Amino acid sequence: MTASVWSVDPRTGERREQVTAEADAAGVDAVVRAVHRTRGALADQAARTALLRAAAGQLEALRTEIVRVADAETALGEARLQGELARSAYQLRAFADEVGDGDYLGVIIDHADGTLSPERPDLRRYKIPLGVVAVYAASNFPLAFSVPGGDTASALAAGCPVVVKAHPNHPATSELCANALRCAAAAVGLPENVISLVHGFEAGVELVRHPLVTAAGFTGSVNGGRALFDLAAARPTPIPFHGELGSLNPVVVTEAAAGERAEELGTGLAGSVTLGVGQFCVKPGLVLVPEGGAGDRLIASLATRVARETGGHLLDSRIRDAFVAGVAARRALPEVEAPVAPGPGAANSAVAGILTAPAKRLTGDGPHRLLLEECFGPVTVIARYTDEAEIAAVLARLPGNLTATVQLSEEETHSAGGHGARLIAALTPLAGRIVVNGWPTGVAVAPAQHHGGPYPASTSVSTSVGATAIERWLRPVTYQNTPAALLPLELRDDNPLNVPRRVNSVREC
Repeated sequence: MTASVWSVDPRTGERREQVTAEADAAGVDAVVRAVHRTRGALADQAARTALLRAAAGQLEALRTEIVRVADAETALGEARLQGELARSAYQLRAFADEVGDGDYLGVIIDHADGTLSPERPDLRRYKIPLGVVAVYAASNFPLAFSVPGGDTASALAAGCPVVVKAHPNHPATSELCANALRCAAAAVGLPENVISLVHGFEAGVELVRHPLVTAAGFTGSVNGGRALFDLAAARPTPIPFHGELGSLNPVVVTEAAAGERAEELGTGLAGSVTLGVGQFCVKPGLVLVPEGGAGDRLIASLATRVARETGGHLLDSRIRDAFVAGVAARRALPEVEAPVAPGPGAANSAVAGILTAPAKRLTGDGPHRLLLEECFGPVTVIARYTDEAEIAAVLARLPGNLTATVQLSEEETHSAGGHGARLIAALTPLAGRIVVNGWPTGVAVAPAQHHGGPYPASTSVSTSVGATAIERWLRPVTYQNTPAALLPLELRDDNPLNVPRRVNSVREC
């Protein structure tokens, strides 16, 4: 017998309603096979574009109900969720534009040339969809990184039908959004099963193992993501697994920057750390600040601002318990201080805080290495450094990250070979996005965006945000000496779809 799936109020820990049932192996198999049969329907570019635009419209039409239910399941607040729904609709329309543009197909044509040695045959290359994509929804973004999020939008844009494994923290929200997308499919004449939804731990395991699933996208913890990544690699036919796992998102504040604007930096850092009760994947979790003087002023400004925070509810009791335990373990380390003590709040809430430690403590293999691991929730670690060598020693110990930030003085931003340039060069190998004189929270949905990074930030070199996220669900294929009548429309000389392409090394359209 399959278990029931319940919606739970994170503010009280009490059950709200029974939503559905978990899917067992047979249930997952039936869903995947039904989704697999819709692949041909997504082959039409115009149909995919219409689907993505209709899906955005459906989400907006159900805005009030979706936001109400999502807040009841996540305690993220109406304002935050209104913004997340708008972001989700924007992503869907942005990928519709990407499909219409056609550049994502990467069309390259090299005509036959007998004058070369060796001779070159006629070669025509473009990208085709992989097939059924499994999407694993995130806990902290019930919309933008879940059922109607970027993984789903980019996969549908690529021509891949989707099975989403709902996150247990927001099953009712997931059902609402899945129904909205399925209604959008029906409204534009596509099978509803171009997107389907399953619930349950077993369903997540069976999904990544299913022989008809060709790729997976995941946003979540290191442990959960790594387990699924290993399953994807261990299949008889391994599949791409694009996982976003954990990230510390280090920040380096130069002595000159602290001297120039210590109070401003402290206030800005506090806002970034406590945003969404510290439950953003790009929350700055480690900040290198100069010892004494301006560094102390920055820490004082940060402490004042953080102390004003009233705290908030974390997404579920498991996350809250892990936060409380993680803070306690870090505070127990020698020379770790808490100018503002983070920890448990009333009911199921958490209180924001900051921890400080000498940077030299983070440069060895001792217990202080715990400070170089992500602590999910409203806390950051301030590492006080004495010189540039200590900064380099700490950075050398860091794993991969989604972001790395440097705060420079006005003078340092104009010196091509100075301290600022050296820091950027040191941070670049550590992260997928380098932020200068800003804060990492706030991932703009734009063509040039990259949301990924070296492991464990992600398990591949791809991005989960921005136009190039579509590339994860495509593979290239080349046709050699293929008669014109047998070529895909995108590769024919007359270019009936007006697709951007490169012909004999010359860019067209």
